[in-house]
Amino acid sequence: MTTPKFILALREKIGHDLLWMPGITAVVLDDSSQVLLVRRADDGRWSLPAGILEPGEQPAEAIVREIHEETAVHATVDRLVRVESLPPTAYPNGDQVQYLDLCFRCHPTGGTPRVNDDESLEVGWFPLTDHPKLHPREELCISNALEDNLAPVFTTS
Repeated sequence: MTTPKFILALREKIGHDLLWMPGITAVVLDDSSQVLLVRRADDGRWSLPAGILEPGEQPAEAIVREIHEETAVHATVDRLVRVESLPPTAYPNGDQVQYLDLCFRCHPTGGTPRVNDDESLEVGWFPLTDHPKLHPREELCISNALEDNLAPVFTTS
């Protein structure tokens, strides 16, 4: 995963200390009840498209950017699905981070899925009833995106 320049600049000042980051996740659903997934290059697991906001970037614009950067699929945001603070984590280099994640339901507007950057090994559409194993949090994102209730889920402790 390529580390944005603004994070590298922050790390020069704060070292490996915990960094609070705005994260974004997408549940991209097509008209055939399929979900868009990427197989991550860093750990080989399948996941929903995700990323972080650049300084000054709006969340809905950022997730559309991330979807295209990772999958070559153009998408539009339908709604905010879920808001939650994820547990702190540490990267192999010692950097500590904690994400406030905004999950959006999106739909494709064009493009053919393909690996479009160095962050993914594979990209594809998968049936909602038969897709690769995902992290339980991502399964919750999909479940929330499929609900008729348009209000986002706010996770509580």
